[in-house]
Amino acid sequence: MTTFTTPEQFVAANKANVETVLSLANSTIARAERLTTLNLNTAHSVLEESAASTKTLLASKNPQELVDLHATLAQPIVEKVFAYASNVYAIAAEGQQEVSKLFEAQIAELNKNFAIALDNAAKSALPGSEPVFAAARSAVEQANTVYDNITKAAKQVAETAEANVAAATSATLKAVSAKK
Repeated sequence: MTTFTTPEQFVAANKANVETVLSLANSTIARAERLTTLNLNTAHSVLEESAASTKTLLASKNPQELVDLHATLAQPIVEKVFAYASNVYAIAAEGQQEVSKLFEAQIAELNKNFAIALDNAAKSALPGSEPVFAAARSAVEQANTVYDNITKAAKQVAETAEANVAAATSATLKAVSAKK
């Protein structure tokens, strides 16, 4: 934990924390606005296309034409569903990345402050206590290594999931196209 030696340090730290929270809040609101816009645009588009599709289906003259039209009209709906899901996923992934970056920055700042506090404590410690501080530094380094490995693994999982979603979307769209 950071030790503040002056009121200015305390104020600066609090100001930085407030700015971080405000930045995150503004970003979250921006993503909510994008999601709301996406939802409204999608609802509007679906309503218009449903009305047009219904008119087209009602204009069919025989059962076979109705079946053929139904199959033709299904593909754009499936494509829109996957496009919508992809956009929602992109907005959510962007938010997750931003929170991860914020968390990483906070961890880095915490580590820096802890190292400074440890160095200050070591300077004023009794002679012979160096092994205790060396052990503490080693523990922090090991914890940072574990954290880095977990972060890398989580990023790889997210990248793999994103690739799998893209592959599944592509395969589904191809399957729907093949049914025409």
